[in-house]
Amino acid sequence: MADTAAPAPTRALVLANPASGSHSPQLVEEVRQLCVSCLEHTEVHRTTGPGDATVAVRRALQRPAGASPGAPDLVVVIGGDGTVREAVQGLVPVTGNATLAVVPGGTGNSGYKMLWGDRPWSESLKAILTDYGIGGSARLRRLDLARLAETRNHVYLGACSGVIADALLTARDLPLTGRERYARAFADTAAGYPPYPGRVTVDGRVVHEGPTVLANVGGGRYRGGRFLVLPDSLLDDGLLDVCVIGGAVPAAEVPELTLTARHMDHPATVYARGRTITVERTDGRRLPLEHDGEYQHGIGATATFEVLPGALPVWAPATP
Repeated sequence: MADTAAPAPTRALVLANPASGSHSPQLVEEVRQLCVSCLEHTEVHRTTGPGDATVAVRRALQRPAGASPGAPDLVVVIGGDGTVREAVQGLVPVTGNATLAVVPGGTGNSGYKMLWGDRPWSESLKAILTDYGIGGSARLRRLDLARLAETRNHVYLGACSGVIADALLTARDLPLTGRERYARAFADTAAGYPPYPGRVTVDGRVVHEGPTVLANVGGGRYRGGRFLVLPDSLLDDGLLDVCVIGGAVPAAEVPELTLTARHMDHPATVYARGRTITVERTDGRRLPLEHDGEYQHGIGATATFEVLPGALPVWAPATP
């Protein structure tokens, strides 16, 4: 959707996840100091466990008029994609005039990369705080989200069935950190990975049926910070993208192929766009599924995604 004019941020809630992949107290303090130097009020909340970021954002945004401090108009998330996902769950239903800024502090940091590329966080946050609006180097964009119908949760970057989902389970047992941990888990899981019997439907039309290595739905181009699974995705076109890699592609080749988007040239790859996308496992067994780096243990055989056009107000560079 079109860019949205926004007033200057004045009050920030800074969320920091001490359990994130590359958490640093120094980073949190540097972010806090930069916000304090530019804004009227800054508060820092360090999350205490799963779901805490969602609760903290909702509680802050629902402060009554006249409260001191007032509700924040800027939520700065320091963490990985999982922390951003939790913040989005709290932000979107009660956004008001609040906007989102992302500071990379996790393992994959795909969300930051899809917005700011390889620019240093200090450059992007300073632009958000001091150089926004017409002629500035930061602008407010309203990004599309997906809603997972079975859980009613919002999907920020994307959701994936199959090998990418199961790689999250493998990663738990690896004595590595950062992106290398997920890259190793992806490769180890893909080695000998059996495709599942699947079906993918886009706006009522079946686009794939048969052996399935993965089906990735969403808007973010990258998964795990480096795998270019949805290379043609646009963040604000009002549609969801889906990439399906069929069983004719050996799962062991998927990590290398998706690093450079060469999977798009394989005849067993299907790419489509739509407003409602359903991913199914046709043998009735549980669909292996994750979204935004969180494995979905409670999902059954089917996952349905509905687009929420322009639902997320987030800061991005003025020029790509």
